[in-house]
Amino acid sequence: MLHDRRRIAMRSAAAVAVLAVAAALAVGCRPEPGPGASPDPTSSIEPRPTGSSPTPIETQLPGAQFEVPAACDDIYSAAMLDALEADNPPLNDPGVTMLATQNVDLVQIIDAAPATLRCSWGGPGEYGLATNVTAVDEAQAESIGQELADSGFACEPLGEGTLCAFEQKGITLDDEPYTSGETHYLGGGGWVSTSWINFDPEGYTEDIVGTIWG
Repeated sequence: MLHDRRRIAMRSAAAVAVLAVAAALAVGCRPEPGPGASPDPTSSIEPRPTGSSPTPIETQLPGAQFEVPAACDDIYSAAMLDALEADNPPLNDPGVTMLATQNVDLVQIIDAAPATLRCSWGGPGEYGLATNVTAVDEAQAESIGQELADSGFACEPLGEGTLCAFEQKGITLDDEPYTSGETHYLGGGGWVSTSWINFDPEGYTEDIVGTIWG
C-alpha cells in the first residue's frame, strides 16, 4: 500500500512539472506591446516592424466595408510610384522611424487598428514621408475628423470623403530650417494618414485616394 501511495505521489509531481513547463512556454509566446508615442518631426522612435511590402491583418471591424491593400505598390498609380522611386527611394527603409502622424491620440488609433498598411519613402534623416492606410469604423472616423479640426487642420471635400492638411516651418537643433506637415483622408471606411518632412510630392494623397477608391 505504501509503495502504491509513493507511485501516485510521483505521478502527481510529474504532472505538476509538465503543467509548469507548459505555462512557462505560454507566457514566453506572448507578443510584445506596440509603440504608442508620437515624436517631434526631427526625432526618432521605433516604428512597427515593416517589410518591403507589409501585409495587413484581416480587418475585424463590425460591418467594415473597406479592405486595406495588401502591399504599398497597390496604393499608388503607376505614374506616382515611378515618381517616388525616382525622387526619394527607397520604399520602406527599415531605418525610417517617422510615424504617419505626430498626434498621440491618432497614433493610438493606428496602433489599435485591426488592419493598417505602412509605407515610407526615403532613408533616415530629415527628408521623407510615412503613410498609413488604415481601416476605421464610423465612430473612429468621426473622432479622427474632430481631432483634426480641433488641431487646426484645413479640411475640404475630396471624392466621397474629406481631405485635411496642415503645414509648419521650424528650425532643427542644428539651426537648419525645415518644413513639415501632415495630410489625412477619411472616407469609405478608410483613413490615409501621412506625415512628411521636406518632402511633399504634389498630389500625393489625392493619387492614393484615386487609386484605392477610384
